[in-house]
Amino acid sequence: MLGWALTFLVVALIAAALGFGGIAGTSAGIAQILFVIFIVLFVVAMIARALRGRPPL
Repeated sequence: MLGWALTFLVVALIAAALGFGGIAGTSAGIAQILFVIFIVLFVVAMIARALRGRPPL
């Protein structure tokens, strides 16, 4: 998930550098959404791991 977010971020940066504003904005928005999903899933996984009795990483 984090890899996809970084991929869309790179696409957004390249598109912005080349002057493609629409594509850059869309890619940046997708990257933000994927990053938030990644963070939420990471926190849920850490909570689930702690509740099962295993120490966090």
